[in-house]
Amino acid sequence: MGRILSCPRCQKEGPLRSHPQSPCEHLAALIFVSPFRCPSCSHRFLASRLGLDHPAHPIDRREHLRIPVRLYLSFSGGKIRGEGTVLDLSMGGCIVRSKTVVHTDDIFYLQLSLGEGELPLEVAAMVRSVSARGIAFKFLRAAQENKRLHAFVQAQTTDQPDKSSLNAGVAA
Repeated sequence: MGRILSCPRCQKEGPLRSHPQSPCEHLAALIFVSPFRCPSCSHRFLASRLGLDHPAHPIDRREHLRIPVRLYLSFSGGKIRGEGTVLDLSMGGCIVRSKTVVHTDDIFYLQLSLGEGELPLEVAAMVRSVSARGIAFKFLRAAQENKRLHAFVQAQTTDQPDKSSLNAGVAA
């Protein structure tokens, strides 16, 4: 059985391997040191991949963990106004089911209702894609730094089952 890697910031197990982004990270890869990202706190760090259980550490293309939710959302941009249901949410964006017609690269102002009696979370986002599943919004930089969004995602993450324990159950 391989070594178990945990996040140096939050101590949770199950960080995901990331693609090297800098020349230093590419150089480190030559000595089996790779970048990892924690899906819980989004901390990015370097660690040796020697002795790790390889299937438990696939390379992740996503920057942020997606959390399944059901939240009401309204959005507006230019002459377009719409509403819908957020199907999943992350620090990087969300997937929304809506009947409103939008186009890739359109920019909108989103208002997400996080709970009863709370003010809506307001963020700016760009349409990344439109598919049968819904509208994929990518939050703009300022939204990714939103403290309320971060707190909400963190709270939802702690309610989710630990991925490493799920993977261990599958392997057994």
